[in-house]
Formats: sequence, C-alpha cells, structure tokens
Amino acid sequence: MNMSEVLNATDVRKHWGQFNDDVVREGPKFVKRNRDYWAALSTEHLKIAFSNFTFEAEVMHEDDKTVTMSLNGFDIVENGDSVEETLDLLAEELIDYSNEYKDDFNKYFNAPDRRDQFPFIMNVLIQDGSEGVKSLIRCLPGER
Repeated sequence: MNMSEVLNATDVRKHWGQFNDDVVREGPKFVKRNRDYWAALSTEHLKIAFSNFTFEAEVMHEDDKTVTMSLNGFDIVENGDSVEETLDLLAEELIDYSNEYKDDFNKYFNAPDRRDQFPFIMNVLIQDGSEGVKSLIRCLPGER
C-alpha cells in the first residue's frame, strides 16, 4: 500500500460526509488510526470483491421422498420435502450462521478451521436477503 494514499483518521472524522461520498463515488479508501490500518468500501465494491466465493450443496433424494442438502465446506445440512424448500432452509441456515460468525467474529475468524470461511461469510452478509443468498448456492447431485 502506498503510504501517500492512506488517509489520517483525524482528517476522515473532520470530513466524514465527503469521505463517505468519495468512497461510494470514487472507490475504496485506506485509513490509518494510530498503528491500525483499515479500508472503507461500498457494498457494491464488496459484492464484486467477494463474488467468486459461492457455495456448492450436494443434493440427495432420500428414500422417503424428501431432499437433503449438505453445504460443502460447512457443517450445514438441511432436509425438506422438495429441492426448493430445502434450498430455502439451507439459505436461512447460512444467513443465521453468517450472522453468528459476524457477532462472535474473533472466535470464528481466529479458529483455524473457520478462518477460510471469512470471504464466503462476507458474501452472504452483503446480500439483500435470502433470494440473494440462494443465488450463491449451486446444487450438485449427491451420491446415494
């Protein structure tokens, strides 16, 4: 990062409205406060940055005519009466898990087996609702 492009937090506070306008209209900005550095991005920027972090769900048709979906790389499994219902349940569970991850961020982000989930979680959190989250899930035929 080029240090001449990093804004001082004091200046950002003084010109908060302009700073926000600049982030949305001109692009990401980087800020330094004491020893800490952080980035400001619009949600449009985030959606592009995380767009490749999508999900794969194995779909299994059960003997009792229900459908089970298992989200690869996550401990999330749902069962419903149809593919559509199970996908709805999977998306809702993924939203719940993403909010739990965000709410207890240090625990999840610092857990070795969950750190790599961060960009996927971000992609869920920036969606406009369950339909957006469902669009991130690709259904794959499972083995039976």
